[in-house]
Amino acid sequence: MLSRSLGPYVVRRLAQLLPIVVVIVVVNFLMIRLAPGDPIVYIIGDAPVPEEAVAELRRKLGLDAPLLDQLLIYLANVARGYFGYSYVSRAPVVDVIAERLPATLLLMITQYVLAIVAGIALGVVSARRQGGVLDTGVTLLSVVGYAVPVFWLGQMLMLLFATKLGLFPAQGMMSLRYDMGPIDKAIDIAHHMVLPTITLAFFNLALIARLTRSNMLQVLRLEYIVFARSKGLAERVVIYRHALRNALLPVVTIIGINIKTLITGAVLTETVFAWPGLGRLTFDAIHARDYPVLMGMFVFVGFLVVIANLVTDIAYAALDPRIRYQS
Repeated sequence: MLSRSLGPYVVRRLAQLLPIVVVIVVVNFLMIRLAPGDPIVYIIGDAPVPEEAVAELRRKLGLDAPLLDQLLIYLANVARGYFGYSYVSRAPVVDVIAERLPATLLLMITQYVLAIVAGIALGVVSARRQGGVLDTGVTLLSVVGYAVPVFWLGQMLMLLFATKLGLFPAQGMMSLRYDMGPIDKAIDIAHHMVLPTITLAFFNLALIARLTRSNMLQVLRLEYIVFARSKGLAERVVIYRHALRNALLPVVTIIGINIKTLITGAVLTETVFAWPGLGRLTFDAIHARDYPVLMGMFVFVGFLVVIANLVTDIAYAALDPRIRYQS
């Protein structure tokens, strides 16, 4: 049962979001604007354009004002919930992000569920059979999964299972067919999701499995576990009701921290598999110097990380009743 002090703590943490978001906006704004590149060059292209037209375009986009003025204007717009228009698509940034968000959420939620369930299960089984063949295999899997780069793994999976064996589609989110019903469409999307989901989940699965195993080994040596076994409790009860709950606390921390890798992994994976999500949107925005889209993405990810940390603290209180938050 959650602690009664959790309510005031959540309210206080939510109140702290404002200064954190302001810092995120300012830092990302300065990093993006001070980086090399000019969006005007991308927009105009190689076509000869009079200097007057270039200056007028720069004025319309607000790029002719001093950097400090641009920052203050952007902060005022963000406070009103306005993130500007994309330089490339000429659409509001909020609409551009909202259009790509479902594809990324589908991929991310699926890979996180797979990584968490499989990682915890492998870690528990490995700890129970320490020194066995399965334990050795899980340890090897965790080391390889932690070391293999995401983009390399994605390319290898594509070459083997898509190009050579033809078992899965190489790129995209769905086939270019217009005669599919809802069920056929769902199956087609799931078929396209297999390779990018495995690519994204492999690192998290390996990390969670390794951390769960090490924590379970420590917890299983504690006195209360020995006492529980001495009372004649079934091994299943000892493992899953007493040991696993305490062993999961560090795992919850890692899961919460890894939320920040959403865009990093998504950019690489969605680019390799041409998945139409936020990662591919970020890659295209960087290439085009689309400042409004980049800023909107970074603010969104920063806010997501803050919320993920709050949810992690709440999960702590749910897993361990001894944790109390000061009101």
